[in-house]
Amino acid sequence: MILGIDVSTSITGFAITDKEGKIVLSEACDLRRDKNFFSKCLTIRAKILDILEAYGGKIEHIYIEQPFTFFNSGGSSGKTMAALQRFNGVVSWMVYECFEIQPEYLGATQARKLVGIKVPRGQKAKKVVMEHLLATEPDFKIEYTHKGNPKPQEFDRADAIVIARAGLQDLKNKSLAEE
Repeated sequence: MILGIDVSTSITGFAITDKEGKIVLSEACDLRRDKNFFSKCLTIRAKILDILEAYGGKIEHIYIEQPFTFFNSGGSSGKTMAALQRFNGVVSWMVYECFEIQPEYLGATQARKLVGIKVPRGQKAKKVVMEHLLATEPDFKIEYTHKGNPKPQEFDRADAIVIARAGLQDLKNKSLAEE
C-alpha cells in the first residue's frame, strides 16, 4: 500500500491506496485549532501513530507533496513558505521514524500530471482535483457546508489521494524504466 500525504499547517490530508489505486483510507487532520508549531506537530504525530497502528505493516511506500519553493504573484509570503518547509520536514521525519520508510516527494503539478488531471488555465487546481475525483471515484464521498460548498478538509483529502495515486504511477514508471 501507498501512503500519500498533503502537508499543510492548517489541514493535512492522508490517503492510503492499494496497488491497484483503490482508496483504503482518506482522512484529514485539522490543525487550525492548534495555536503553535509544536502543538501542530503533536497533533500530526498522534494521527501518524493512529495510521501506523492500523496499517503499519501494510504500507510499503510513502509519498509527500513537496511544498512550494518559489514565489508567485498573489502566493504565499516568505514567512509562510518557510513555516511550511519546516513543518513538511518534521512530518517527513515523523513518518520515517514511525514507518522506517524514507518518503519520496512529488510536486503538486507533477502529481496531477501523473494521474492525468489537467488544470485548465485560470481555474483553481484544488477545485479541478475535487471535481475529477467526484466524477471518477464512486467511493470518494465528501461533506458540504450549509451553503453547499465542500468543507475545507475535503480538498486536502482529495490532494492526498492524488499524491498516493501519483506515487503508484511513479513506482510503475520506475519499474518500466528498469526493464
